[in-house]
Amino acid sequence: MKRIIFSDVDGTLLNSEHRITPKTLEALKKLKKENIPFVIVSARGPSGIYPFFQEYGLSCPIIAYSGALILDEERKVLFHRGMDKKKVKAILDFMEERRLDLTWCLYSFDQWIVKEKDDPRVLREERIVKAEAIQGTADSIKEEEIHKILCICGPGKIDRIEQELKQEFPDCSIVRSSEILLEIMAGGISKADAVRTLCARWNTPVENAIAFGDHYNDADMLQTVGMGFLMGNAPDPLKEKIKLHTLDNDHDGICHGLMEHGILRRDSEKSVSEKI
Repeated sequence: MKRIIFSDVDGTLLNSEHRITPKTLEALKKLKKENIPFVIVSARGPSGIYPFFQEYGLSCPIIAYSGALILDEERKVLFHRGMDKKKVKAILDFMEERRLDLTWCLYSFDQWIVKEKDDPRVLREERIVKAEAIQGTADSIKEEEIHKILCICGPGKIDRIEQELKQEFPDCSIVRSSEILLEIMAGGISKADAVRTLCARWNTPVENAIAFGDHYNDADMLQTVGMGFLMGNAPDPLKEKIKLHTLDNDHDGICHGLMEHGILRRDSEKSVSEKI
């Protein structure tokens, strides 16, 4: 049986210090050795993913912007779909008119534009993803399509902001990726659809796929694959919705899930791929 492993980044692959634990890194190396494809599925863009690839010596396909951009292991674009600038400007204007407590970021391919470069929320995001943003507007984007608007919301304000944006722009895909981060993409964009796209490309039934995630923007992906693991650090309401759980991101949840369910070997045991 051919397997594919899909994994979210923040809160899943990376621990609370935004690093890959030694056990998780060893699990990734074992997947590579046993020719089990591993794919990053993240709300981050390429510029927020490739720095830690370089740090840890990783190389694999990535699904960026929650499915709006897919690149293969050689960083060749396999799929992309974003919003046009007119749509993005309408969303930004609405945010300004409603005086929503947030700062926004725009992403297109590998370009990252922010409203205010010195905003503490932007500076924190730069430190986390180890990439640098550029201050500008929607017109600063070089390409005609914008893959994602990221709203970094004020504490306790995300519920209201999410509700207002979903009501005003029902044709967009709007999901939260943390208690302060709200992602806005073109309608129909999701991690689940991106997973289906890659599975079809590799002639692998999506039922054979395995996925790991920790937040609401991972839920559709976890429910789409044959085996979807929710991390132990996930919000409690999501734990009631997703029944298959693993340890949290500080305690090697990915490694634990792969070992407990026989996807990777335990010492002298053979992996699933070797048994078949």
